[in-house]
Amino acid sequence: MTFEKILVTGAGGQIGSELVPFLSDVFGRDRVIPSDIRSNSADSRFLKLDVTDRASVDLAIDKYKIDTIFHLAAVLSANGEKNPELAYKVNISGLYDILESSIKSRVKLVITPSSIGIFGPDTPKENVPIETIARPVTMYGITKLMAEHLGNYYHARFGLNARGLRFPGLISYKTPPGGGTTDYSIEMIMEAVKGKSYQCFLREDTRLPMMYMPDALDCLLRLAEADETRLKHRTDFNVSSFSMTPKQLEMELRNYYPSFEVTYRPDFRQKIADSWPGSLDASAAVSEWDFHPNYDFKATTKDMIANLKR
Repeated sequence: MTFEKILVTGAGGQIGSELVPFLSDVFGRDRVIPSDIRSNSADSRFLKLDVTDRASVDLAIDKYKIDTIFHLAAVLSANGEKNPELAYKVNISGLYDILESSIKSRVKLVITPSSIGIFGPDTPKENVPIETIARPVTMYGITKLMAEHLGNYYHARFGLNARGLRFPGLISYKTPPGGGTTDYSIEMIMEAVKGKSYQCFLREDTRLPMMYMPDALDCLLRLAEADETRLKHRTDFNVSSFSMTPKQLEMELRNYYPSFEVTYRPDFRQKIADSWPGSLDASAAVSEWDFHPNYDFKATTKDMIANLKR
């Protein structure tokens, strides 16, 4: 599949801010159009775009002759609980606009990340398969589960090449945390490097699946380039690199910073984390588009520290 003009929505977010330069290196800077509801004067390509404004979405796709969309605009889990109305508007109405505009303008490919947020308390806790009980308890999870179904519907009903994957918690040194329940991991590493203590908003034994950002970017590209004939699934691939608890991260950081201290005071995010599984079965992603993470828990921590110190 060839990608001539790529639109990235939510380009100012945690994933988007790293996906844009990544795709620019792969396909060329002139082929990638970053967009977000917030402007960015540092990038001349940047397009101010509200995905809930259908007319603006139509105009952007037609003006730039977009054939591929990485739709990342979303309100994340913790922020979604603070403002569920906004989460629904952005995560569902925004996606609907993207899908409808894509049909109208004959966009070739739409990639929409989902999340472990689609799982709930009734979901098995370990090695969770793609097909399982999914009864999310957050507005974020509800919208992401609906987004998976919308992608499948638009493929079946209109032939739109919609694809997606369920990201676990993502760890990155380049972008500040954006309101997710697994943000403790980034915050804890950052505070350790600064020589400060950290107060964690989850219990020390809260085990969740995680992934380092370089592997997440590689996932998106592999899925986008995957041979259509190999795909048995479309919008709901499980992906994960490793699972860890806050306590395990604390102890690993003490190998680098022996005096580092962490206290644990769970807040409303603990209930969200308790509804999610501790590990995922990613075998479908392996067999259908060669998913292969390069960073395990220790390698992620080491690389995060090295880059933050620079």
